[in-house]
Amino acid sequence: MITGYSVETIRAAEAALPELLESGELMQRAARGVARIAAGRMRERGARAVTALVGPGNNGADTLFAVARLAKRGFVATAVCVDPQASDAQVEAAALARSRGVTVLTGDSREAITAISRAEVVLDGITGIGGRPGLPPFARPWVDAVRDHAWVISVDTPSGQPVEGGEALADAVFADETVTFGAPKPVHLLPPTEAACGLLTVIDIGLDLGDATPAVVRLTPDDVATLWPVPTADDDKYSRGVLGVVAGGEEYSGAAVLTTTAAVTAGVGMVRYVGTPTPTSLVRAAVPEAVHGEGRVQAWVVGPGLDPTSEAKGASSQLDVARAALASDLPVLVDAGGLDLVAGRREAPTLLTPHAGECARMLTRLRGRRTELTREEVEAAPLEHARALAGLTGASVLLKGATTLVVDADGPVHVQDDAPPWLATAGAGDVLAGLAGALLAGGVDPTTAGSMAALVHGRAADLANPGGPVRALDVAHALGRAVAGLL
Repeated sequence: MITGYSVETIRAAEAALPELLESGELMQRAARGVARIAAGRMRERGARAVTALVGPGNNGADTLFAVARLAKRGFVATAVCVDPQASDAQVEAAALARSRGVTVLTGDSREAITAISRAEVVLDGITGIGGRPGLPPFARPWVDAVRDHAWVISVDTPSGQPVEGGEALADAVFADETVTFGAPKPVHLLPPTEAACGLLTVIDIGLDLGDATPAVVRLTPDDVATLWPVPTADDDKYSRGVLGVVAGGEEYSGAAVLTTTAAVTAGVGMVRYVGTPTPTSLVRAAVPEAVHGEGRVQAWVVGPGLDPTSEAKGASSQLDVARAALASDLPVLVDAGGLDLVAGRREAPTLLTPHAGECARMLTRLRGRRTELTREEVEAAPLEHARALAGLTGASVLLKGATTLVVDADGPVHVQDDAPPWLATAGAGDVLAGLAGALLAGGVDPTTAGSMAALVHGRAADLANPGGPVRALDVAHALGRAVAGLL
């Protein structure tokens, strides 16, 4: 499990080590880590010239100490500083850097801009975790001078990007690589700012975060063996979980097959399917394990391929079951057409699985807004909007995208980035719904079910056709092998 922490939590962990903080040892540990990573990257790229961009804070001092170490290793090093006298630490770092042959320049002189433009590797130490979103004015000419071919390594965080997560800013650094200290921060793990961080290395500087509540959680493959509801010798199909599925219709009949196939392949004890005539016939043929009609279940999946406005044969009865499921006290996963049936808060465990467009429509409807929220607005600030939807509905929200977010109204953000781009294909969401529904029926809480389903979904897509295009049905069929491999 990868955990990221808020700035407040990191500051508290640093303050709990007063001797190391006041002596500068934490700063030296950080500088050693940056220099080690930068030196390795420079050797790998055959680079000789490195320029550090040094802001006024402690992060700038970290960067100055790091570039001094790189000069000691024989690299041609320059530091461009806004003010090398900004703090006692910077005065000490600048003196050390000069003694080791670093050219220390101040401001945005022609000489400074030339040094930046000629750098093969750039260390970004403009702002740290205390910085505000957006670049300070003094740094804009510096960043503009960085050439496209230069490898940019941000120290702690990409300067100007929102450290606690949020919209990725154009007026900020987009790094090829980031070296951070102690633990990741939200900016490193959340979309869309994660993309601004590039490769991420975490340097252990001795912070104790053991009892702290993380701001961001990412499950890793090793977590599945601990969290997956593995049956024992005493289990039967009922105790393992019965999942009710209300999916598909005369217009979107395939969703029923994909959802039920995913659920049975992922290992649910039993599926009860409720649908209209055409998808019912397809499910009978494709998923002979499924039982048809209402009955006792432990959880529901409502909505894949469901059209609440349909007047086709059997649609009204199917819709009645969907509404009854939402009115029950059972866990329910709500997807696609089922999202239109959510009218407010639901007290029972609930997992909503919208994509950005569906999230925008739900928020517009539930807020009673006359001006429609757009998909683009949700994609620009996905966490903000997923949190808002969770707050309005009392549900956990799995917001689909290249990076999947799973959030409650409060608590850590769960974020997964496990799927190949090939998985952006029709029907993939139906498979995810069946998979996550199987976990709900097995007793897994909605947030964990959503996170683990996103991880396994991505792994199954890789197994279905490594490195190439996949169809959703092949992903559904690969789920069993994916789970077995992870266990």
